[in-house]
Amino acid sequence: MTQANGAEGAIELAARRLERAVALLEQRIGQKLAAASAGAGTAFDEDRARLAAALDDARARERELEDAGAAASAALARAISEIRATLGATPAGPASNGSASAIEAQEV
Repeated sequence: MTQANGAEGAIELAARRLERAVALLEQRIGQKLAAASAGAGTAFDEDRARLAAALDDARARERELEDAGAAASAALARAISEIRATLGATPAGPASNGSASAIEAQEV
């Protein structure tokens, strides 16, 4: 019976070693999962920060383009005014094409 007791003792020892190894494996897997989850959150935060910065840059560029468009519009309005003043033209309309003066000349 000592052999049977010795075999049972060896089996129990092996079972305890196996249980410890499984517990250690589960612990390490848990640590790896936690690290991976934390890494995924960091990557998400980095993507969000990068996209927010790109959005801010795009909005700043939009404001610059709007300002440039307004400045170009104002410059064109000034140029049109100067050209009209130089030519002595009146605002566009049916009387400004010279046809009324031709009719008046025929009546006189």
